[in-house]
Amino acid sequence: MKTLIVLILFVTFAQAQQKSFSEAALNEKFFSENNVEISFSEILQQYKGKTVFIDIWASWCKDCIVGMPKVQKLREENPDVVFLFLSLDKETESWKNGIEKYGVVGENYFIPEGWKGDFCSSIDLDWIPRYMVVNPEGEISLYKAIETNDENLLKALK
Repeated sequence: MKTLIVLILFVTFAQAQQKSFSEAALNEKFFSENNVEISFSEILQQYKGKTVFIDIWASWCKDCIVGMPKVQKLREENPDVVFLFLSLDKETESWKNGIEKYGVVGENYFIPEGWKGDFCSSIDLDWIPRYMVVNPEGEISLYKAIETNDENLLKALK
């Protein structure tokens, strides 16, 4: 029984302390709005030295759509933060229509591997929307939030 408790605590602590993306996640290929294939690592490199807010969403996700105006408000309140939107839509057409329909302003990318890809697996994705924050040094400063008013999320953006 003690072994089980120690194991659970270890796994929980390890997940909560994740400060970097796995090599597999960094190498996964995404698509830009212009249909350019780019690795997640290359995306992050573009914003090195800046705080990056990551929103993992999909146009079919009701919670994502309800949260989008709140995310856009955060964007307005944090003009020095890069807002990176990663879509789990099944088709690029749905993703691009969702960007327009819901006024998604920021850097938009499509994850063709979806939930089953290395990126989503490595971050233990179990719900969307999922918010993450990467600090200017490129470390994950917020591993998981599902609400825009999460106290830790707001601290990570400052």
